[in-house]
Amino acid sequence: MRSLRLLLLFACLGLASARAQQRPPLLAGLDAFVAKAMSDWRVPGLAIVIVKDDSVIFIKGYGVRELGKPDPVTVHTRFGNMSTTKAFTAMLVAMLADSGRVAFDDPVQKYLPQLQFADPYVTRELTVRDLLTHRVGFGDPEYLWSNSGLDFATIEHRLRFVPATTSFRSRFQYNNVTYSLAGDVAAHAAGTTWQSLLRARIYGPLGMTESYTDASELQAAGVTDLSSPHGIVGDTVRVLPAPLNGIDGIAPAGSAFTTATDMAKWLRFLLDSGRVAGRRLVSPQNFAELFKPQQVLAKPFFPTASLVHPHFQAYGLGWILQDYRGEFVAMHTGSIEGRSALVGLLPDRRAGVAIFTNLDHSELRHALMYTVFDRFIGPPPAAHDWSVEMRAMYRHLADSTAAVRRAQESKRVPNTHPTLPLDRYAGTYADSLFGTATVGLQNGRLTVQAGQLNGELEHWQYDVFRVTWRDPFLPAAYMSFAIDPDGTVGELRMVDGVQIYRRVK
Repeated sequence: MRSLRLLLLFACLGLASARAQQRPPLLAGLDAFVAKAMSDWRVPGLAIVIVKDDSVIFIKGYGVRELGKPDPVTVHTRFGNMSTTKAFTAMLVAMLADSGRVAFDDPVQKYLPQLQFADPYVTRELTVRDLLTHRVGFGDPEYLWSNSGLDFATIEHRLRFVPATTSFRSRFQYNNVTYSLAGDVAAHAAGTTWQSLLRARIYGPLGMTESYTDASELQAAGVTDLSSPHGIVGDTVRVLPAPLNGIDGIAPAGSAFTTATDMAKWLRFLLDSGRVAGRRLVSPQNFAELFKPQQVLAKPFFPTASLVHPHFQAYGLGWILQDYRGEFVAMHTGSIEGRSALVGLLPDRRAGVAIFTNLDHSELRHALMYTVFDRFIGPPPAAHDWSVEMRAMYRHLADSTAAVRRAQESKRVPNTHPTLPLDRYAGTYADSLFGTATVGLQNGRLTVQAGQLNGELEHWQYDVFRVTWRDPFLPAAYMSFAIDPDGTVGELRMVDGVQIYRRVK
């Protein structure tokens, strides 16, 4: 009888072992899925790393660093962190809060007494937490840093001229410049630079030896294993002339560069509640503060919400927070002309993924994140191919946007002429907030230079001109001129923007 029981036990164990061998691995088929999705989304190069608990369970580079060249993307190829840098900045503030050098609810003027906003009340009441949660009363003044050529001291000074668009703390409005201010606060509190602080408090302890705080540091190191920026121009994927250091002026908001190998170390650190090799670098209380909802998002942050149906979205400190299939998610994207990034966490499962591409706003990143999340959570009730579904959704959005633009352009009034001869529009236009725009006349055509942007003007209707920028990736814009009562051109305005310049000569 005893022998029979043993035989039955061994048979059951054998059956269980066979079933275990037949059960597909957690990430079975993911490699092929990524490769096909890259082709479908026309992404030249991509790097991905997935961490579970304290282990890297998937890491790989795909494609090429630059179209037309053979150099492959590897797990050591540098990609831009872009706005996923914000989580590093928030973490630095949390670390400094542990030592009492700064507090989340300290007034910003305690560290930056020279800072002024348009509203004196906001200037006085603004806290470090406000900077980290995008609720200062206006959205990102991109015109101050993107292609402006301004250093951060000048950007900071001009914030006093930025008009509020909502009341203070009433609404989430994404803002890169205020995140740079948060990094500046951390640097002043520590008596160093943000770059030195990042190296000393995070890169060094985590062993992130392949990461750089900004493009200047990357270039000084002579790094060659670097992805190039790409964008879809017309219907063709092209290498873009985007400057590598385009975000250095507001570094704490998005200037870092890293690799899949180093991001594995960052993911392990985050999934272990701020510990590395068992040593805690940030207190449990301040680590938890980063992932608490701080500011509710009144509307979905990403179009993918229409497919994955989160019940809530909020902003923590450097993290977008939401739910997915009953699980708590912390994530953040990053996008700068020609590059895309995404870091996504399932904190309760101690699972995370980081994705980098060298294609502008490549929303393949979302499809990959949710595909990976489904592997950890389990098959959804209804099967999804997130790459197919999200590509169709984003294509529809692009088509809708193009249709709206065509409808606007169809309203062009034909057979109109400028009020004055073209040479009368040439001159220098300036504004305390927006800086200087110079209009010239070359070979019978008007040109414009604003910051580091250059373009040619083509008459559109009346005193409105269409601008074609030299950067092929930038869409056409429209400028209008206003005639003063004395018959001279007195004002230049960006039709689709907020910039208004008065003529100074």
